[in-house]
Amino acid sequence: MSDIADAAKRILLGRPVRSEHQGHTLLPKRIALPVFASDALSSVAYAPDEILLTLAIAGVAASAISLWAGLLVVFVLVVVVLSYRQNVHAYPSGGGDYEVATTNLGTRAGVSVASALLVDYVLTVAVSISAAAQYAASALPALRGYEAATAVAAVVVLTLMNLRGVRESRTAFAIPTYLFMMFIGLLAVVGGVRYATGTLPAAESAEFTILPSAGFDQGLMGLAGAFLFARAFASGCAALTGVEAVSTGVPAFKKPKSRNAATTLALLGAISASMVVTILLLAQATGVKFVEDPHTQLALHGGPVPADYAQHPTIGQLAAAVFEGFPVAFYAISAVTGIILVLAANTAFHGFPVLGSILAKDGYLPRQLHTRGDRLAFSNGVVTLAIAAVALILAFDAQVTRLIQLYIVGVFVSFTLSQLGMIRHWTGELRRSPDAATRSRMQRSRVINVVGFACTGFVLIVVLVTKFAHGAYITVIAMGVLYVVMLAIHRHYGRVRDELSLDDVESARALPSRVHAIVLVSTIHKPAMRALAYARASRPSVLEAVTVGVDAEDVAKLTAQWEALELPVPLRVLDSPFREISRPILTYVRSVRRESPRDLVVVYIPEYVVGHWWEQLLHNQSALRLKGRLLFTPGVVVASVPWQLASSQGQTGLEDQAYVEGRLRRF
Repeated sequence: MSDIADAAKRILLGRPVRSEHQGHTLLPKRIALPVFASDALSSVAYAPDEILLTLAIAGVAASAISLWAGLLVVFVLVVVVLSYRQNVHAYPSGGGDYEVATTNLGTRAGVSVASALLVDYVLTVAVSISAAAQYAASALPALRGYEAATAVAAVVVLTLMNLRGVRESRTAFAIPTYLFMMFIGLLAVVGGVRYATGTLPAAESAEFTILPSAGFDQGLMGLAGAFLFARAFASGCAALTGVEAVSTGVPAFKKPKSRNAATTLALLGAISASMVVTILLLAQATGVKFVEDPHTQLALHGGPVPADYAQHPTIGQLAAAVFEGFPVAFYAISAVTGIILVLAANTAFHGFPVLGSILAKDGYLPRQLHTRGDRLAFSNGVVTLAIAAVALILAFDAQVTRLIQLYIVGVFVSFTLSQLGMIRHWTGELRRSPDAATRSRMQRSRVINVVGFACTGFVLIVVLVTKFAHGAYITVIAMGVLYVVMLAIHRHYGRVRDELSLDDVESARALPSRVHAIVLVSTIHKPAMRALAYARASRPSVLEAVTVGVDAEDVAKLTAQWEALELPVPLRVLDSPFREISRPILTYVRSVRRESPRDLVVVYIPEYVVGHWWEQLLHNQSALRLKGRLLFTPGVVVASVPWQLASSQGQTGLEDQAYVEGRLRRF
C-alpha cells in the first residue's frame, strides 16, 4: 500500500530535489513577472465587472461614470506601486509587509499584518478561481451550474503544480500570462481602431435597460449616491491585490534581487493600469450592461429579458463585439482569461507558504510550515492554503460577487501598516545618515511612503465603511481570530522554550541514582523474550517482568512456563479484579516512583510491526493506550521493543534506493 502511495506521489509531484539545488529555482524578470504579478494583471477580469455591477444599482446613468471610478483605482495603484518599490529596496529578505511592520512598529503590528495577509491570500485564491469558473461556464455552457465543482478541480490542479516546485511550473505559468496580455492588447488596438472608424458594434447587452434599485431612481444623487460610488471604487481596488506578493517574493528573484523586483513592480503597475482603463473605455463605447441579477435588474424594450439569457463577463462581451464575425477570438480570449485567473491564484500559492514559513520560524505558526518538502516547495503551506480556499469556494458557491465583498480588506490593512512602518524606517535612517546625497534620496522615499500611507489608509476606511455590512465583517472576524491564535501559539512556544532551557546546568546533567526496568509480559513468546534481552543488556539496577492478572488460568499457565524456562528475571503479577490492563500497571509504576523519587523507571513494551493498516487495528491497541498514559508520568521512560511480522517485510522504503531521499523527508 505504501509503495503504491509513494509511486503515485512521485508521478504527481516528480522526483525529490536535493537541498543544494534550491538556488536553481531563482527567477529572471521575464518569468517573475507572470509568476508574481499574475494576480494583479488578471484582476482586470473581475475588477471592472464589480465597478459596473455596483454602479448598476443606480441605473444606466450611474454606469456611465464607471471610468472615473476606474481612474481613481489606477491612481491608487500607481501610488502603491511607487511605495512598494521603496519596500523591496529597504527589505529584500522576503518578509514583506510583515517584516516592515514588525521591525518598525513592533510585534503586535507585525502579527496584525500577517493575519491580514494570510486571510487575503486565501481570498485571492477563492476569488480568482471562482472568476475563472465563471469564464469557463461562459465559454462552455455545459459547465453552468457546476461552477463550484469546476473551481475546486482547478484548485487541486494548481496545488499539484505548486507542490512540484517553481522550477518546473514557471513556464506553465508564464505562457498563459503573456498570452493574456497579448489578447487584451489586441482587444484594445482592434477596439480602438474600430471605434475611431465608426465600425465598433454594440455589446450583446447594450439593448437592455438597467432598472435602478429603490432609492436610486434619480441616479447617484445625495449621500446614498456618494456612498454607492465609494463602494464601486472599493470593489475596483481589487486590482491592487498582488502588489504585496512581489515584496514577499524578493528572495526568489535572480540577482540583483531588489532591482529586479522593483522593475517587476513597475511593469506590473503600468500593464495593470492600462488594462483597467482599456476595459472600462471599451465597455462604455460598446454599451456593456453588467448586473448582479439580469432577470430582475434588466429590461428589454420595457419588458423582461428572455428567460434563457445568460450574462457573460465584461471581457467576454467586449471580445464578442470587437471581434464580431470571428468567434474563434471570443473563445480564445475567454479561455485565456479563465486560465490566467486560475494562475492568478498562483501569486497566493507563492506568497502564503513563504509568509507561513517566516511566521513559523518566528514561532507564530506551527513549525511544520517552516520546512520544505522533497520538491523544495513549502508543501504544508501549499496544502493548507488549498484546503482553506476550497472551503471558501464551497461555502460561497463560487460566486464572485459574494466573495468580492470579503476581499481586499486584509491587503489594505497590510498596505497601510506597511507604509506607516516605512515612514518610521526612513525617519530613523535619516537620523543616522550624515551623507547629503543619501539623505536626499531617503527624504524622497519617505515622501512617497507618506503619500502611500495617506492613500491606502483612505481606501481602507472606504472599504470598511462601504463593504462591512456586505460581508467584510467576516474577513475582520477571521483576521481577529487568526491574530489571537498566532499570539497563543507564540506564547506556547515561549513557555516550552523556557521550560526546557538549561537554567540549572548541574541538575540537568545529573544522572538518576538508579534505573528500575519493567518489562511488560502477557505471554511467553519471541517479542517478550526480545524485550527481556534488551532490558538485561541495558544493565539496570532493578529488572523485573510484570504481567496483569486478568484471568487466573492464564496467569497460572504463564507462571508455570516462566519457572520451567528458569528465566533469570523475577515475574510480578499485578492483581486486576475489574479486568483492566492499563490502570494496574500505572498504579504500580507510580508506586515505584513514590518509593524512590530519584530513580528512573524504564518500561519496555513489546510491539508488533505490521505491514497492513487493517493489521494495526488487530494489534498494539493496549500498548498504544498504555504509552499514552505513561507519557504523562514524570520520571518514566517508555521503550518500544519492535517485532517485525512477516507482513512488514519490504515496507521500510529502503529497498529501492531511487526513493530513499523522498521517503525519508517529511511531506
